[in-house]
Amino acid sequence: MDSQQAKGIAPSEGSPGAKGTVHMTDERCKGCSYCVVFCPTGALAMGGRINRKGYHLPELVHPDKCNGCDMCGLYCPDFAIFGVRTNRKKTDGEP
Repeated sequence: MDSQQAKGIAPSEGSPGAKGTVHMTDERCKGCSYCVVFCPTGALAMGGRINRKGYHLPELVHPDKCNGCDMCGLYCPDFAIFGVRTNRKKTDGEP
């Protein structure tokens, strides 16, 4: 178990070509969907998972679109989600 899992922060499943990913602290989320509304790439959507308080949680539905900009985290009033840039290998011809 890594330190993020020990703190209750759940990483979202990323994509090999993704530039970023999001991490959630499920129990902090109250399902306001600000993260979904303000995601500039449309990578997030409200999903079917529910936390212990009964709130629906956002999910990274398009991991290949996430650029790790952290707009989700900036708009979250409960600090329940944050985006991070990932180090990915460049493909041939990519700057």
